[in-house]
Amino acid sequence: MRQKRSEIYSVELSGTKDIVRTDQGDDKEKYRGLKNNCLERKKKNQEEDFQKELQLDDHKLNNRELEKKYGTNIIMGLSSTRAAELLARDGPNSLTPPKQTPEIVKFLKQMVGGFSILLWVGAFLCWIAYGIQYSSDKSASLNNVYLGSVLVLVVILTGVFAYYQEAKSTNIMSSFNKMIPQQALVIRDSEKKTIPAEQLVVGDIVEVKGGDQIPADIRVLSSQGCRVDNSSLTGESEPQPRSSEFTHENPLETKNICFYSTTCLEASTSPIGTVTGMVINTGDRTIIGHIASLASGVGNEKTPIAIEIEHFVHIVAGVAVSIGILFFIIAVSMKYRVLDSLIFLIGIIVANVPEGLLGTVTVTLSLTAKRMAKKNCLVKNLEAVETLGSTSIICSDKTGTLTQNRMTVAHLWFDNQIFVADTSEDHSNQVFDQSSSTWASLSKIITLCNRAEFKPGQENVPIMKKAVIGDASETALLKFSEVLLGDVMEIRKRNRKVVEIPFNSTNKFQLSIHETDDPHDKRFLMVMKGAPERILEKCSTIMINGEEHPLDKSTAKTFHTAYMELGGLGERVLGFCHLYLPADEFPETYSFDIDAMNFPTSNLCFVGLLSMIDPPRSTVPDAVTKCRSAGIKVIMVTGDHPITAKAIAKSVGIISANSETVEDIAHRLNIPVEQVNQRDAKAAIVTGMELKDMSLEQLDEILANYQEIVFARTSPQQKLIIVEGCQRQDAVVAVTGDGVNDSPALKKADIGIAMGIAGSDAAKNAADMVLLDDNFASIVTGVEEGRLIFDNLKKTIAYTLTKNIAELCPFLIYIIAGLPLPIGTITILFIDLGTDIIPSIALAYEKAESDIMNRKPRHKKKDRLVNKPLAVYSYLHIGLMQALGAFLVYFTVYAQEGFLPHTLINLRVEWENDNVNDLEDHYGQEWTRYQREYLEWTGYTAFFVGILVQQIADLIIRKTRRNSIFQQGLFRNKVIWVGIASQIIIGLILSYGLGSVTALNFTMLRAQYWFVAVPHAILIWVYDEVRKLFIRLYPGSWWDKNMYY
Repeated sequence: MRQKRSEIYSVELSGTKDIVRTDQGDDKEKYRGLKNNCLERKKKNQEEDFQKELQLDDHKLNNRELEKKYGTNIIMGLSSTRAAELLARDGPNSLTPPKQTPEIVKFLKQMVGGFSILLWVGAFLCWIAYGIQYSSDKSASLNNVYLGSVLVLVVILTGVFAYYQEAKSTNIMSSFNKMIPQQALVIRDSEKKTIPAEQLVVGDIVEVKGGDQIPADIRVLSSQGCRVDNSSLTGESEPQPRSSEFTHENPLETKNICFYSTTCLEASTSPIGTVTGMVINTGDRTIIGHIASLASGVGNEKTPIAIEIEHFVHIVAGVAVSIGILFFIIAVSMKYRVLDSLIFLIGIIVANVPEGLLGTVTVTLSLTAKRMAKKNCLVKNLEAVETLGSTSIICSDKTGTLTQNRMTVAHLWFDNQIFVADTSEDHSNQVFDQSSSTWASLSKIITLCNRAEFKPGQENVPIMKKAVIGDASETALLKFSEVLLGDVMEIRKRNRKVVEIPFNSTNKFQLSIHETDDPHDKRFLMVMKGAPERILEKCSTIMINGEEHPLDKSTAKTFHTAYMELGGLGERVLGFCHLYLPADEFPETYSFDIDAMNFPTSNLCFVGLLSMIDPPRSTVPDAVTKCRSAGIKVIMVTGDHPITAKAIAKSVGIISANSETVEDIAHRLNIPVEQVNQRDAKAAIVTGMELKDMSLEQLDEILANYQEIVFARTSPQQKLIIVEGCQRQDAVVAVTGDGVNDSPALKKADIGIAMGIAGSDAAKNAADMVLLDDNFASIVTGVEEGRLIFDNLKKTIAYTLTKNIAELCPFLIYIIAGLPLPIGTITILFIDLGTDIIPSIALAYEKAESDIMNRKPRHKKKDRLVNKPLAVYSYLHIGLMQALGAFLVYFTVYAQEGFLPHTLINLRVEWENDNVNDLEDHYGQEWTRYQREYLEWTGYTAFFVGILVQQIADLIIRKTRRNSIFQQGLFRNKVIWVGIASQIIIGLILSYGLGSVTALNFTMLRAQYWFVAVPHAILIWVYDEVRKLFIRLYPGSWWDKNMYY
């Protein structure tokens, strides 16, 4: 249901409360305490504050009412005493900084996050076990001390690494603070004074000149040609004129309010724009202050990949602890000593925890981020890399993101025809007829009736990139003329300007009179441009094919048809006309007077129309198409006019060519909008005013039922509401933008993407990713990289988990069958943190499989990083095969030395008895405790080598999940082979280089033992190729659903 609007227009931003007034005393002492006072005014519930609305009616008040409301005088300003009181009450004109998490807290979180807490527990249990052993036997082995120390070292190293790799926390407020002008010109005690902008208070009378930033929210009292650049606040490309008149109920739309941090520009009505106004809001109370509070107040949601990794950690930790405790109980019940059972528990935990995986994930994300940086995508938050790949909805700003952020000539109308102008970045392909005499006249008007000029010293700069002094429309016309006609300044010199009437909102036209460069015609040429309907009123003839014809009803109707068509495209339309002044009435010595208007301004000749638009980037339509094929919905969210927004949306493909809105259907059927069935429309255009009166349920219905949506004339709070609405649809939402107005939504989104060139500091700080080339098309690259990183992380986790079974089974067999321990916990750590690290990272370099951009975005609640097929296949298929292969090497070593497999069963007690030095093997050889211990370390090394060889096969099969290795290319990812080489080299170093180091438990293994597990490695590769073959042959079958991870 639509609610009744209040008399006072509500800006949809959070409200504020007054700061408690401080005691008066020495001014300096009071000022020192102001910032602390600001910090004390925090809201109890910020979420409620977001829903509050700022009641603003100052734009409706006359000067006398303003003076009464703020206790000031427009001529004399505030008194210094009153200003000091207000400054003490309200605090300085600055934005409250956010609380920062201390660096030590960030560091400690890394020390206890993820698997670290399990490893800490394991380390302390090791030291406790050694303490118990040492209390009863002073010569107890130091193995438990070594193991505990290694576990602590692992935690510290991975924690430090994660801390330094962690993305820098965003600091929205710092960028807002940079916007504060250092000084402000204010009237106090009837005198003009320059004071720090921080000391401005409500009721101050300030003066701002062109080029300065507006120092606070001000109500305009007088203006001389002032225009403000609101593009970063509202998304409007055109500079907005400012005057003292109340023109709109909405304070964001009215001309008599200037907003803090926007820029005062020069306008065409005066050499420099100036404005005098009354301060109505300062600091956090300003519109920009509310946006800042929205951005800093919006909590950082966990990224999808962070949720997935947390989910994975919980699963693995739960399995490790559960199995550890279960077998601890079994061991104790089987009469094992509690101390031995405790060591066994530690072994189970270490075997189940992939200690190097989280570090590998971070490195993998970092590598992808670096790869994306080369493609002009700067990733600030590493986890955002994968989030972009999960994105199902992109909410994109229009100005500067989908468009070029510069006004460009789009269409021309002359000789009763509409011509399309080239709106590409270089204007190099103009296809309209330039031989027409009418075009010669129109181009001359465009060139001469223009105050814009190129800044000097840009001779070698391309025309379209040259800096210009002038507003956006005149800049577009200047560059258009320069491309088509050549040196505009030279043309102007040959046609000297005699007199000029600049454009203003009253006349709605710009006029200038020139001498001409025609030596045979010395008449003055009057040229005029402006609002088409106003220009047409001043004309009695129209030029067609170079000849003047009477402006009758038929030609006027043709004009109106063209005007409405161009206006309907969302373009800004200008009319152009001229008049050659009779030489007998206006001789060369004639003195023109703009005040007396001693020259004609009627009965002119209408020449043509020209329309301008901020055109879409050339790469955007293709990018939007690719997003569609990837199952991603693109929604435009802009502060610009609905007609303009709809035109751009159609031109880039956000609204398809055959899609209609409710308004389109109503126009086609010539019926009222209310009679149209909403379900018949495929696209929706929703304005901020409509959104303001919608319930959340109505918004959810629009987001759910329409695939093509444009939100226009939206406020920053509404952008937040839209993002939250998309997130209620269980969508992963990416928000793109470049303005200050985008920063709250950028922060709230699952991933915020800011523009690097045109983007404001606030937008860049709020974002997780910055597009260095401001190219929306780069997002498609990011989506592919994001999907690829998720695929590759799956492969990495599958590769890492596989060996866990091979590492776990020795402890289970050790406790159940009583065999000598096949592998030690320190040896396991050398696998997890030694031989497996580089291969795990190598999978990050794997190229995409063929289907990556033709599938729907993954569902964040259903498509998990670690799912049932991955766990089953890694643990119970390849994992068990690896365990069998490693045991084969283990049994081969023992059999070679005289202990056949059946003789090892239940041998553990005698084997570990330090008092037994004559243990006989199958051949009657006696073994001392030291010899048995050395053979046990040889068994560790053999089991280690068995896992290592099979992990090489495991690494190769993880290159793909569906395609054959031969489809993917065995040597396409050369880093994989670097990983394989690293495994072999580390294994050789541990066995032959460090085999004499007792604490490491490695020995120099005979060469033939390295080849025992090779058949198992080949079997693993063949088995996986068969799995992939059946997945490809029978898509959607039971096999596909259960064997594709």
